[in-house]
Amino acid sequence: MKILAITSCPNGIAHTYMAAENLQKAADAMGIDIKIETQGSIGVENEFTQADIDSADGIIIAADKTVNKERFVGKPLTAVGVQQGINAPEQLIQRIVDGQASIHEESGQHAGEDAGSGSGGKGQNAFYRHLMNGVSYMIPFIVIGGLLIAISLTLGGTSTPEGIQIPEDSFWKTIENIGAASFSFMVPILAGFIAMSIADRPGLAPGMVGGYIAMNGSFYGSEAGAGFLGGIIAGFIAGYIALWIKKIKVPSVVQPIMPIIIIPVLASLAVGLIFVTVVGAPVAQIFESLTNWLQNMQGTSSILLALILGGMIAFDMGGPVNKVAFLFGSAMIAEGNYEIMGPIAVAIAVPPIGMGIATFLNRRKFAATEVETGKASFTMGLFGITEGAIPFAAQDPFRVIPSNMLGAMVGAVIAMMSGVGDRVAHGGPIVGVLGAVDNVLMFFVAIIAGSFVTAITVNLLKKEVGAEPALAGVPGKAADERKEEKPAGSQQPEPESENTDLHSLTNKNLIQVNVEAETKEQTIDELIDLLAAENVLTSRADVKEAILEREAEGSTGIGMNIAIPHAKSTAVKEPRVVFGVKQEGVDWSSLDGTEAKLIFMIVVPKESEGTQHLKILQMLSRKLMDDQYREQLLQVTSTDEAYELLKEVK
Repeated sequence: MKILAITSCPNGIAHTYMAAENLQKAADAMGIDIKIETQGSIGVENEFTQADIDSADGIIIAADKTVNKERFVGKPLTAVGVQQGINAPEQLIQRIVDGQASIHEESGQHAGEDAGSGSGGKGQNAFYRHLMNGVSYMIPFIVIGGLLIAISLTLGGTSTPEGIQIPEDSFWKTIENIGAASFSFMVPILAGFIAMSIADRPGLAPGMVGGYIAMNGSFYGSEAGAGFLGGIIAGFIAGYIALWIKKIKVPSVVQPIMPIIIIPVLASLAVGLIFVTVVGAPVAQIFESLTNWLQNMQGTSSILLALILGGMIAFDMGGPVNKVAFLFGSAMIAEGNYEIMGPIAVAIAVPPIGMGIATFLNRRKFAATEVETGKASFTMGLFGITEGAIPFAAQDPFRVIPSNMLGAMVGAVIAMMSGVGDRVAHGGPIVGVLGAVDNVLMFFVAIIAGSFVTAITVNLLKKEVGAEPALAGVPGKAADERKEEKPAGSQQPEPESENTDLHSLTNKNLIQVNVEAETKEQTIDELIDLLAAENVLTSRADVKEAILEREAEGSTGIGMNIAIPHAKSTAVKEPRVVFGVKQEGVDWSSLDGTEAKLIFMIVVPKESEGTQHLKILQMLSRKLMDDQYREQLLQVTSTDEAYELLKEVK
């Protein structure tokens, strides 16, 4: 018998690999051939081939996040939470062996399976999640339409009293029409993928039908359609109607046609009738009024709008507030109002370019790692990636975020007052180079002005830190001046980025075999003290904050007397692992209720682009599934003994 299994947890780190290891051990003990695909933060590993799926006798999914099951139509499938993969692997395998798993049908859900993309996720608003799913699929259509129309107008347009026009018999008119066709998909795609996020594939068609009706006011006697607002409403109506129909119990003979006939037809009919008879006309009137108001904004009102949009874009740099402003500008593009997206396109570029310029102007205000990050941030800003400024904001939010917002607001106001328009749902100098911007000269002036405001402001607010941060206990000494001053007996190796074994990231000075702390927070403090003594931190307070923030997302107490607190922080110079043993145990709110006796703390630099820490978590999680190895670690009485055991984690 051959079984396939998928393991995945929300963070894609420890539990993903613990479940995989326990399923593998259980299968080996039961004489079952098993192949396990892990979907962790590193990405998909050991991915199934079609031959694997064809030859499989059953599928096990142990996951706490949505896993695409379409590959497994017609196969016995059981889907549970990742914790059951860790604690009850034998029972899951036996369920397949005994033929107790349901046959998975296209887009269907059976008892015991996860609720798919429509299920609520922890830590994220469901409305926002569904909306962003629709927006993410909509944006490429706006980009295609905007760029093709911009290119056709730039290369094939001629000046007329009514503005730039493309002759009807021109080749460029065809290009313009292709761009317009792409725009026409925007609202149906938005609505369709909102509905799909709620109800899985059965919601897609009803959502797109509802979006099309929302876009065409002729259905409900309106000269103008309901636009993107109507599309959002149609998507949610279609999604929840489809989800409700999915939950209705039907005879088994009807079940195969539910996702391809019954649900799409009934949900499409329902959303269509609701929109035509009740929702469409009022929403169309609201949207038409909003569009007219925006198009007619002049003077102080338009400046106020630019200030609001610029501040929102820079506030969380790609987060929910940023996305609301971005969606607003994108929707206006489809309505022919490009002067809303213009200021937004400027604001998108200001934080990363501004922080890059700040590091160029005054290197003494930034650590050496930040200066390097500044180069990447500047480059990302050129391509309209606001997230390039996040590392700076994460380390010093009270100075960086206000500076970013001020610069973005200045740039947005200049763009608004100058009539800068953007025909593409994107920002940064790249859209100006591609010809998608109206009044491109002032577009670049606005970006430059806003970026320098950000750079100058943040440099005025920040204190000098020196090119190299001083090391703990020796004020004013740089790292390379202290390399030879390590305590006698230190085994700390020089960091090698290509190493991914535990031994390369720890040493005897980072091992505490008799932790004295009595609480979780005290234990974190005690282990951080070891890191501080090794001179790998610029701020122990920042590292502690990062670790506690990670704990707030969900306990790193993974069970079986193990805790693996971990975090990325700009206050970490080099990746390190600390190991502590607390024989009496510490309450870590572990999933299985056990107290943490073996504590591994992993810290890495915030700007690290590699996956070294994830590889360490993966290997550590797998090794700790060995009962004998855990017992050996619990019995250690000396640092040397613990250090030798840790060498086995490879």
